[in-house]
Amino acid sequence: MNATQTLLKKTLALATRIGADPLDSDDLRLQKSSLVLAAFMFIAAGAAWGAMYFLFGEPVAGAIPLSYSIVSLVSVVTFHLTRRYETFRFSQLLFILLLPFLLMITLGGFVYSSGVILWSLICPLGALLFDQPRAARRWLTAYLALVALSGLLQPFVGLRSHLSPALITLFFVLNIGMVSAITVTMLYYFVGEKNSILHLLRAEQEKSENLLLNILPKEIAAILKNERRTIADHYDGASILFADMVGFTPLSAELAPVEMVELLNEAFSHFDSLVEKYNLEKIRTIGDNYMVASGVPRRRADHAQALTRMALEIRDFVQGHEYQGGRRVSFRIGINSGPVIAGVIGRKKFVYDLWGDAVNIASRMESHGAGGQVQITRATYDLIKDDFVCEPRGAVPVKGKGEMEVWHVVSAQARPSVADGA
Repeated sequence: MNATQTLLKKTLALATRIGADPLDSDDLRLQKSSLVLAAFMFIAAGAAWGAMYFLFGEPVAGAIPLSYSIVSLVSVVTFHLTRRYETFRFSQLLFILLLPFLLMITLGGFVYSSGVILWSLICPLGALLFDQPRAARRWLTAYLALVALSGLLQPFVGLRSHLSPALITLFFVLNIGMVSAITVTMLYYFVGEKNSILHLLRAEQEKSENLLLNILPKEIAAILKNERRTIADHYDGASILFADMVGFTPLSAELAPVEMVELLNEAFSHFDSLVEKYNLEKIRTIGDNYMVASGVPRRRADHAQALTRMALEIRDFVQGHEYQGGRRVSFRIGINSGPVIAGVIGRKKFVYDLWGDAVNIASRMESHGAGGQVQITRATYDLIKDDFVCEPRGAVPVKGKGEMEVWHVVSAQARPSVADGA
């Protein structure tokens, strides 16, 4: 990195710190840093122009841009100490508007001043970047009024510079070139930083959306982003699964908390992969309890079959899997099918949840079940009996329901081969 690049990098870093406030929005922070950077360019240009006018025998004209450099530098320092951005912005725009006009009068009008009034054009352009569009219109009106006034005053300006025609032409080139260069630099920096902010905002928005999709179904998330209302939809047919670890309480006393969490995470992470595989909806986990639904919020005719296939895979995985230290665990699994209400209620910490008698009965199927078994109700059995091998387990007492018939799902039905069909 050469010296020029190092200086530029340090200047940009300084510009972002001057007058900065931790509470500033991204837009305000960009406006502040851009205006400070522009002020540094104006200070350097003012010093250079003042030195050249002194060198070519125009001390009065040279004093104006040099005075601007000094006053503008004081304004930057004051802004850094007070953080009064509105005052700093107004003073900078006013300086760049009026001082070129005064310099033009000193040098003998528009032509003899080499069109120095063009520097004032940066004022409304700067207002457009560093303020509101309404303010930019006001500054543009002031600029156009000064341009018109300079034309009206041209015949009456008695002063004339001592600059030769060649120097007047040179200053025309310098004025037009520097105004163009500073304007493009301001726009380049502002647009570049704006794009960086937008890129960061898009990245953060994507993170937020991914986080939201980890909490809510995508269909529900889309509604909540566009509407503010209670979401409660009725589903005539859905299936609900509860899975709970057998002996969780004594196991928690035996294992360290971190080991217990790691065990649950390993198990539930596999369950999550099965939810994705069968396009189901994970509802929640509470402690060692895992809840899944099928048929919500995406309605499907095979909700019971899909959930039962997942249940069998959970059972087989748990039975054949050894956790750290060769430890094995067992899960009770219960499934029920029926109508439910599903949705999101409340205003904070949104949770997609299910309500209805079918949910309560599914929970009872798990709590009244046996480890390593998938226990289902008649409602689910009637839906899957042609696709799965089920064993009747008789009637079990269910709180609030009395005796209920239950079945254990053994396996999926073997599909006949082409040869068997022949």
